[in-house]
Amino acid sequence: MSNETMSVEEEARAVEQIREGRDKIYQELSKVIVGQHEVIEQLLISLMAGGHCLITGAPGLAKTLLVSSVSKIFHLNFQRIQFTPDLMPADITGTEILEEAGDGKRTMAFVKGPVFANVILADEINRTPPKTQAALLEAMQEHQVTAAGRRYELEEPFFVLATQNPIEMEGTYPLPEAQLDRFMFNVLIDYLPPKDELEVVMKTTSTRSEPIEAQFTGEDVLRFHEAVRKVPVAEEVGAFAVKLVGATRPGREGTPEFINQWVSWGAGLRAAQTLVLGGKARALLNGNAHVSMDDIKALAHPTLRHRVLLSYKAEAEGITIEDVVDRLLTEVSN
Repeated sequence: MSNETMSVEEEARAVEQIREGRDKIYQELSKVIVGQHEVIEQLLISLMAGGHCLITGAPGLAKTLLVSSVSKIFHLNFQRIQFTPDLMPADITGTEILEEAGDGKRTMAFVKGPVFANVILADEINRTPPKTQAALLEAMQEHQVTAAGRRYELEEPFFVLATQNPIEMEGTYPLPEAQLDRFMFNVLIDYLPPKDELEVVMKTTSTRSEPIEAQFTGEDVLRFHEAVRKVPVAEEVGAFAVKLVGATRPGREGTPEFINQWVSWGAGLRAAQTLVLGGKARALLNGNAHVSMDDIKALAHPTLRHRVLLSYKAEAEGITIEDVVDRLLTEVSN
């Protein structure tokens, strides 16, 4: 991460631009999305920071609608991939075909797959086996695709926003740990309160919603990425993020006893990087020019819930990952 700090003028411009942008985004999303403010904030933080996002929730909670609406607001090239048990890796990345030229000669030509877009909606990503899920790994990490020994760069900005159903539902496959770690956040969408649910029912059964209007461009998104990385973070705030992540690793000196009992595998370095980078984006979205401890704590759940593996003992006792993170935030001091 860059240690370069912004000038006072640059800070003011970045804070104002992103704050105004946040208000525009919420205004546009309110045309089709009711409630879910925390979910929307976490999704925007991942986009502002240039990270991929996993969205978990039961069917019918507007996961797909939320992602497609965000892509329209940012006026980005959007592709939706419906993950199914028979989906093949080439269906995602593309494939080579034999093509006949005008002179009668035949050559191999690469036909790009749907991954060649700015925003990829990997819909129900855990409906397909791990081999196909892994086809996204190189694209997510390196922003490129390799086919027949040749590398093809993906257009920037590039985001994978994946939705998944709860893993205990029939016909789902657990995502590989290596791929899970590539997602900046695991955002949890729950059922709406009765009041909001009534509003959704009334809106969707009457007149059609207003169309989403684009507010930004891809160049704006890349500028947001640059502004986020230049936000200063105090050393003690960064140290707290590292300490919080380190406390999830069982069997180490100083690890809380409940972690040794309830966790079989803790979070890695990417989790601490995510907390700090996400904290920078959250600070700017909320109109602040520096990262606070509250920014780190607010992002602990979406950062850790897919990176910490519970033990059999925790599962037998009915302990959830949310319980573990809540207790961590209580016991790990600043």
